[in-house]
Amino acid sequence: MKNKIKKCLFPAAGYGTRFLPATKAIPKEMLPVLTKPLLQYGVEEAIEAGLNTMAIVTGRGKRAIEDHFDISYELEHQIKDTSKEHYLTEIRDVITNCTFSYTRQIEMKGLGHAILSGETLIGEEPFAVILADDLCDNDGDAVLTQMIRLYEKYSCSIVAVEEIPMKDTNKYGVIAGDTISHPELDSGSLVRVNDMVEKPDPKDAPSNLAIIGRYILTPDIFDILRNTKPGKGAEIQITDALLEQAKNGNVIAYKFEGKRFDCGSVDGFVEAINYFYTKE
Repeated sequence: MKNKIKKCLFPAAGYGTRFLPATKAIPKEMLPVLTKPLLQYGVEEAIEAGLNTMAIVTGRGKRAIEDHFDISYELEHQIKDTSKEHYLTEIRDVITNCTFSYTRQIEMKGLGHAILSGETLIGEEPFAVILADDLCDNDGDAVLTQMIRLYEKYSCSIVAVEEIPMKDTNKYGVIAGDTISHPELDSGSLVRVNDMVEKPDPKDAPSNLAIIGRYILTPDIFDILRNTKPGKGAEIQITDALLEQAKNGNVIAYKFEGKRFDCGSVDGFVEAINYFYTKE
């Protein structure tokens, strides 16, 4: 396929203030759910979806991310031929099966700005975005795999959404639009987006369908972001840029199959740990 998606962008420059003091020196993306950091779960999801190039937008104090996705020769030597060697099998496979590139977001100006900061790593091609603190799991295809399948059919930007309580709309980007019928999906699973609002008050929300941390974006998003003025919170919002695409019918929202944990909050992080511990 001419526009086959090969790259996944991981915005990972945030401060993780809700997890202070733990995140004072440890990137929030490296917080472990059981024995594996959040970011590794995201990278493994991208690999499962057939992507082999990981583009990571970092910031100050994030060196641990680069070190994690690299060989530790001293550690490898210490546990070689011991009963502990198998603990590194998963991360070795990750390092072997994909490449990593990094750039820094110098100023924290919102998710839209973080994605724009990754342009030099992506180039002029469609790409996926995973926010590592939205940890997803299911028994079938991973969320990103499901979304790439839709991109191959519709060739436009795709955002993952889930239904949330109306009282929580002020925490998310919220979409509205018209249902698209799809022979292999439940009714209402696909929506052609015609409106989206960043963190609206419940009384102003166009629906209860909230965008979560999985996107497929077409490369024109970069030019749109360059011309997007700061919005909610004086930040450059990806929601505002996607709305420009949506005005031309070029954004589809997908109610994905699977379970999602908001590991950007302490409650969601603990819920994820309990879930994966029980599952093992």
